Amino acid sequence: MAIETKKIQKRQKRCYFCINNKKFVDYKDIQTLRRFVSSYMKIAPQRRSGLCAKHQRSVAGAIKQARIAGLLAFVAQ
Repeated sequence: MAIETKKIQKRQKRCYFCINNKKFVDYKDIQTLRRFVSSYMKIAPQRRSGLCAKHQRSVAGAIKQARIAGLLAFVAQ
């Protein structure tokens, strides 16, 4: 008797910016950037955030720019 194994298919995350037709990532839009930062204020990796490579790079740059401007914290309080 053969043992049947069930394959669990994970649904691939879709890029937030591609779905919502946003042309660029704004460093002043803190609410959007908070989605891509962990509770320890670390930039989320691409596999967790679900962003495409183009938008992952621009989000990382925008988070860094917002940190310099004082809009986002470098570390959690």
